[in-house]
Amino acid sequence: MSLFRVVYVSDAVGDAGVGLLPLIDIIGASDRNNRRDHVTGVLMRHDGRFFQAIEGARVDLDRLMGRLRADRRHTNIRILAELVIDQRLFPGWAMAQTDASPGLERLLAEGLDHPSVSASADRIVSEASRSLAAVS
Repeated sequence: MSLFRVVYVSDAVGDAGVGLLPLIDIIGASDRNNRRDHVTGVLMRHDGRFFQAIEGARVDLDRLMGRLRADRRHTNIRILAELVIDQRLFPGWAMAQTDASPGLERLLAEGLDHPSVSASADRIVSEASRSLAAVS
């Protein structure tokens, strides 16, 4: 079975962009749904935006992206990277959450239209994986 990784950024709506309880709700629901669907990944939130990487089978990621597009807690989903992968970066995390890295802060400050956005997004995801592995 082929594995894929999708990395996207979206604009949070309302309290989802700043509140602790909405973030806890998102992580909890994501963890349950992703375990069911064999999806792994990480979520970061910074300055009213979500940055998320999800990994799994193509059909599972397509189904998840459909649910994400219908989720009213965010809007304006922009795919930054979509890759075929050999292995998961977050095998033990149905949905990890981590603080925004300096790399993510730079990416959002520079804008999402620069030519190296895909490589930058992939680097941020790799850094998050290493950071989570260090604390596990």
